[in-house]
Amino acid sequence: FGGQTPLNLAADLAKNGVTIIGTSPASIERAENRKEFAAMLTKLGLQQPPNGTATDENGAVSVAQRIGYPVLVRPSYVLGGRAMQIIYDEETLRRYMRVHGPNAGPDRPILVDRFLEDATEVDVDCISDGELSVIGAIMEHIEQAGIHSGDSACVIPPFSLSDTVLRTIAEATKAMAKELDVRGLMNVQFAVRENVVYVLEVNPRASRTVPFVSKAIGVPLAKLAARVMAGAKLKDLGFTEEIVPPHYAVKEAVFPFNRFPGVDITLGPEMRSTGEVMGIDADLGLAFAKSQMAAGGPLPIKGNLFLSVKDSDKPQAAELAKSYTDLGFKVFATAGTHAAILAGGGTATRINKLAEGRPHVLDMIKNGEIAFIINTPSGADPRADEIRIRTAAVSHRVPIMTTLSAARAAVGAIRSLQAQGLAVKTLQEFHAEM
Repeated sequence: FGGQTPLNLAADLAKNGVTIIGTSPASIERAENRKEFAAMLTKLGLQQPPNGTATDENGAVSVAQRIGYPVLVRPSYVLGGRAMQIIYDEETLRRYMRVHGPNAGPDRPILVDRFLEDATEVDVDCISDGELSVIGAIMEHIEQAGIHSGDSACVIPPFSLSDTVLRTIAEATKAMAKELDVRGLMNVQFAVRENVVYVLEVNPRASRTVPFVSKAIGVPLAKLAARVMAGAKLKDLGFTEEIVPPHYAVKEAVFPFNRFPGVDITLGPEMRSTGEVMGIDADLGLAFAKSQMAAGGPLPIKGNLFLSVKDSDKPQAAELAKSYTDLGFKVFATAGTHAAILAGGGTATRINKLAEGRPHVLDMIKNGEIAFIINTPSGADPRADEIRIRTAAVSHRVPIMTTLSAARAAVGAIRSLQAQGLAVKTLQEFHAEM
């Protein structure tokens, strides 16, 4: 129940005569060992992104050339996604390996995976007693794959995945739980790209999402798992089928950026959140809106919007601007984004970049003239201007989204807020309606 640390301790504890209840150290090793895990997936007919391991610079480059860029690289011996990075070229990979390669070895390799761009990430929590496996929940991430699962907002039940994809995910989860002989909780991370399901990672343990899932479905999963690990059967405990709630529950991450002035707030593979909150409602938009309120960034329902996106996001800028204009917002944008909006038939007011002189967006933020900011970072080394804008947003408590997927989710939330307003019900009332 303590995350990755117990998995790391299990084998040595067993060697020293400690009885490990629940999932055995041998099964944990099958899930943690890259080669054994790949062999298990092959046996079960499941797909994973092309991958490899390396212990030195040339080895990492060789793997990347074989599987293709971009690659997701990370040391196998760290927690919380530390030092995890998405890399698009050989030069950056070599630079990364010069820093992290010296600490690698046969038992502590650098993991290199093909990064699936534009994929939807999915988390699954399940519980198994060795005979029966039951899905606790399938959670669809709002942010695309590439954002650490601890930093991404996610939704129960999924809102855009097809029934076929959901069935594939459920069947794959149960097959892996049986093959690993899991006794207790298991968390699986999938990526879905063009309706193809890839297995990213399996952790035969409790994950940070268990409290969220338990509240969403009204079942105390940790309590049941403790009983199962001690030998109880799910049938006897009365939990035999997945519960898909009639309401939406949205988990949102909480970040400490307001305590670290000047630190860039962009999200990536390395986990940065320090807590989680939850919004719940029959309407997905309102559930998302509640999660933003709980996380400390309530969404506005009117005002001025500053929109500035990286080059690869510019084709979507016009559509996004139109969505917010339709909601009554006045859109301001700097030259590049402004041109993209106009080219796509959208409406926006051009504003100076910081280097072009005043007035610029920092002036508007300080004067309380900006209600909402959408600013997607330009790359691994974001420009200083971007960081100043994002930092100003945090210090002046202006809600800000740094991914297009979150900005789109906010559209639905604001639309629901404008149409319905908020209502409050207790968890017990939601659970009574299931």
